[in-house]
Amino acid sequence: MNFLLVLAPILTLAVGGLVLMMLDAFQKEDGQLAMPTALLHFVAAAAALALWQRGIPAEGAALVAPWLTIDRTGLFLAAVISVGGALASLLAGGYLAEHKMDRGEYYPLLAFASAGAIMLAQSGDTLTLFLGLETMSLGVYALTGFRRSSARSIEAALKYFLLGSFAAAMLLFGVALLYAITGHTDYVGIAQSLRHSAELPNDLVARAAEEQVRLVGTRISIFAMVLILVGLAFKIGAVPFHMWTPDAYEGAPTSTTAYMSVVVKAAAFGAFMRIMLVVFGDAGSASGTAGWPAILAWIAVLTMTVGNLMALTQTSVKRMLAYSSIVHAGYILLGLLTTPREGVGTMAQASVLFYLAGYTVTNVGVFAALALAGRRGAEAVSFDDLAGYARRHPAAGFALAFFLLSLTGIPPTVGFFAKFYVVRATLDAGYTTLAIIAMLNSAVSAYYYLGVLVKMYMRDPAPGAAQASPNRSFYIVFTILVSAALVLHMGMTPSRWLNLAIEAVTPAAATAPAADAPAAPAAP
Repeated sequence: MNFLLVLAPILTLAVGGLVLMMLDAFQKEDGQLAMPTALLHFVAAAAALALWQRGIPAEGAALVAPWLTIDRTGLFLAAVISVGGALASLLAGGYLAEHKMDRGEYYPLLAFASAGAIMLAQSGDTLTLFLGLETMSLGVYALTGFRRSSARSIEAALKYFLLGSFAAAMLLFGVALLYAITGHTDYVGIAQSLRHSAELPNDLVARAAEEQVRLVGTRISIFAMVLILVGLAFKIGAVPFHMWTPDAYEGAPTSTTAYMSVVVKAAAFGAFMRIMLVVFGDAGSASGTAGWPAILAWIAVLTMTVGNLMALTQTSVKRMLAYSSIVHAGYILLGLLTTPREGVGTMAQASVLFYLAGYTVTNVGVFAALALAGRRGAEAVSFDDLAGYARRHPAAGFALAFFLLSLTGIPPTVGFFAKFYVVRATLDAGYTTLAIIAMLNSAVSAYYYLGVLVKMYMRDPAPGAAQASPNRSFYIVFTILVSAALVLHMGMTPSRWLNLAIEAVTPAAATAPAADAPAAPAAP
């Protein structure tokens, strides 16, 4: 029973996906599986939170170790992934039906991909890392090409598949190199073996021979670390491994774009944190001057800056949001690279989890609001399609404006506090230049986010131009309302959510009371 309890979030989605396949086979009409899929994801989130509240059974956690690491960090990510999947499922129920794509196979693919995402985030072994990565990725590849009548959708899925396969091969090559020099596949075993190889015997002859072996092993481990870093950087859409992102986001159905922008990112960052902090968490590998934090610093700067510069030139709303997603990956990388610094590790990790949770509800909300402006035959594709939209449809226009303001980082939305905590952790770690670059990039991003608002409220459509018209779907409206409520609640009570994130990354035996968490600035 304990074994089943600790696997409840993954098993709920995996078994539920099989049930959805059966329901799809016997249902008379398509379009009936959006709500069951959303409920399935909410049950998985509830299972993760119940394990958190009641305590993780030690016997169950030991049974799945080292393949899966069942801890509060994993449960936090499982809840975020499940909530993101639930909201994307509801969004799909309205969007796919409106655009005559509501086929039943969409929803089992969504459930299986979410199960793989949780496995990836909770992986404690390179075997489950790769299994979770491929389970998630194969589902998302298929969902990207779900609009089978669109050449752009098929092209996006093919590009995503080919580049994703190449990145997965690089990651697998890095894993194979680690196994070759350590004889382990689990994260803890690899880390212990790498640290043990750094210890040299006292005998001079043996010491010289061991020194040569250690030098070769060190070079191989560095090469393996770079390969693994590249493979995971691809999944989060970091520059220069971002080429797939704008094409995939634009070509995929909007519900799929929402799903991949939050679920894939949360799962990949979860795996990123575990591998870098456990396998390569020693003082040499995690050095701020010569280790992986130095590499991530350059990647973060490139990701934020290049993403912003490319977003400024876009005329397609979905491509702009794709580059926006790249920029936000750069902000989250700041929290990850500051984690090894002494004295800020807990806060830095918590800022990453807080950012992922806030970004999930915000980005699903913005794509839901975009889908609301997407009635069949009058879908908002470009900025010009939204000209005068908010004046013609005030409520729908306000929904899109609200989520864009959260992405910009305007208080009291959660977007402001997500950026605030990451920048604060960066400053506390002594990376003042990186913090300044992040704030400057946040100011630049306001230009293209607010540009959408200018189009909606202050511009008239050109004569004869296409005009976006709202999609009157209960599913989409409900998704927007839930997302907006969470964005406001997290923004108005940020300390409460930050405390949860701090509790998630603090070892169980050393968990501090919630009152000890850093206080958030008062929201206006």
